[in-house]
Amino acid sequence: MSTPNGFPLHSGGCVTRSMEGGAVQDLHAKKAGKAAKKEAGDNGPLTFDDLPRVGTSLNEALKLLPGELKANMKIKSITPRPPRKPRLERAASLDEKSWRRWRRFRTSQESLTDPNETSSSNGSLQEASLSPPVRGRSSPCHQCCQQNSLHSCSPDASEASPAGKSRGGPSDLGKRASEISSAFGGLLRGKAFTGGKPRLAQIMPARPLPPVELSVASQALRTANRIDSDCVDYHHYSQHKFGRVSSSLSDTRLHGNGVVYDSCSTDSMKSTFSLLTPIRSKDVRSRSYLEGSLLASGALLGAEELSRYFPDRNIGIFVATWNMQGQRELPMNLDDLLLPTDPDYAQDMYIIGVQEGCPDRREWEIRLQETLGPHYVMLYSAAHGVLYMSVFIRRDLIWFCSEVEYATVTTRIVSQIKTKGALGICFTFFGTSFLFITSHFTSGDSKVNERKLDYNKTIQALTLPKNVPDTNPYRSSSSDVTTRFDEVFWFGDFNFRLNKDRETVDSILNQNPGTDVSRLLAYDQLTSEMSRGSIFKGFQEADIHFRPSYKFDIGKDSYDTTSKQRTPSYTDRVVFRSRYKDDIQAVKYSSCPSIKTSDHRPVFALFRVKVRPGRDNIPLAAGQFDRELYLIGIKRRITRELQKRREQKDQRSSSICSIS
Repeated sequence: MSTPNGFPLHSGGCVTRSMEGGAVQDLHAKKAGKAAKKEAGDNGPLTFDDLPRVGTSLNEALKLLPGELKANMKIKSITPRPPRKPRLERAASLDEKSWRRWRRFRTSQESLTDPNETSSSNGSLQEASLSPPVRGRSSPCHQCCQQNSLHSCSPDASEASPAGKSRGGPSDLGKRASEISSAFGGLLRGKAFTGGKPRLAQIMPARPLPPVELSVASQALRTANRIDSDCVDYHHYSQHKFGRVSSSLSDTRLHGNGVVYDSCSTDSMKSTFSLLTPIRSKDVRSRSYLEGSLLASGALLGAEELSRYFPDRNIGIFVATWNMQGQRELPMNLDDLLLPTDPDYAQDMYIIGVQEGCPDRREWEIRLQETLGPHYVMLYSAAHGVLYMSVFIRRDLIWFCSEVEYATVTTRIVSQIKTKGALGICFTFFGTSFLFITSHFTSGDSKVNERKLDYNKTIQALTLPKNVPDTNPYRSSSSDVTTRFDEVFWFGDFNFRLNKDRETVDSILNQNPGTDVSRLLAYDQLTSEMSRGSIFKGFQEADIHFRPSYKFDIGKDSYDTTSKQRTPSYTDRVVFRSRYKDDIQAVKYSSCPSIKTSDHRPVFALFRVKVRPGRDNIPLAAGQFDRELYLIGIKRRITRELQKRREQKDQRSSSICSIS
């Protein structure tokens, strides 16, 4: 494109009226020439920021133009005015590193840009197609001088020379570059003749742009799917401790192919399950609670559920026996009995058997529920005369119990009040069957044979189980109920005495006030009979390290001081047996001396029992428990706590400070 005079239009730059008027910076032309020579060796593009501000008049500029331009230009000579103070010296202060960095940036941008692409900016560029230089009649800067503003046009171009020499070589352009002032040097050496259209340089953001998310929901609508700040580490924690959570809720399973999903929604879904294991829909469809395989995944009583609740497959069982002597008065506090301080943790099951129980059996059960608190529920309770038995279990384990069955045996037929006999309760927990028996045998120092008859009658007449199937019928015997269960606990007032006079026993107790009772056990009737195999065949008893539990003066720590002077004895005992060796491990075996409302001290034992997985083909309790008792016990517990706080507050407010 050429001007009306036929001169080629140089798009590299323009000169403003301020130059014609002498409003230029006061740098010497000699310095400008040196800068031009130095820049001529550099092939990088230049801009107006790099032009040195020299005090060059229009006449001097015209002298530097080619001769053919001088012949066609008739411009009045102008005397330059004195130079003014320089306004900006940015170009002169730029170091070489900054210039080279900027040049590499521009070069990389130009290499990635399509030369035929045009910009649509209005008012900022002159959108004219540039062609090789053509002779014309107008000065290259004549048109720009007619305008009041400076138009910056720097399209990428390369000069076309007839000889085909590249820019920066030993050509005429190189010779002229050493003579041209720095005001026009950048314009003549710039990439101004590529044939492409002018365009703006690419604008780079100040900071990296946010990643584009493939999500159908806007940022404002996705706030409901965000994870709570307390659950941000749930994914790492679930993989470390609950690996099956992440495996069963993987992104590939939650979202099919081609479905747009949000990662926040997935994490939020995982966090809502907390510590409970997520259940897949296909498992819900295929699961049956009436029948199942022993090791099949999804079985309610199978190995997977058992391992989730008990990784070591061992549960804690608390067994206690107490002859209450029919007293109406109940202890003020049962914590020392049910919640001893020696083990750090409470047990999974609590089984309490009572002989000669209090007249109000319901009140006794409420007191037990109140003491154990809301973490436990009463699975079952039964009575046979004044024989009571209550079974408490952790509330989250009631779903893994079968139906509970019970049976009774009376050993004293002539008595209208059933004070002597046995009460048995049985159920299956996962795949392990349990039998708990509490008994009250015949009393009397010399009635050992009668007590053995009570034992034999109990194992033969106790008809259990009834509907719950035997877990191992091949090892069962119809003549012994204890062989029909995996784990058996027998506890009660067996009434076995010490075969020694009172004076000898008192002397041994006085010599050994501690827990060394081995000399007393040498005279124990039950230990002797068990060693001979005449009673409790296959049963074991933990080592005894507590003082005799019978017979005390009520409310005191002294043994019988009445005229009868009964000999202290270990009448209250807990024994156990198992089908499999080492399934039951005794942890603690002791008495509770702080409860003194009876002439007997309560005796308790703690056990660790191995549990095996089972099948879903047994009648289940389906979470059944005594709900009414649970609510009453919790209300009592809250009332007791509020009353205790009120008493403490009244005690503080009623304190008097006296000054002497």
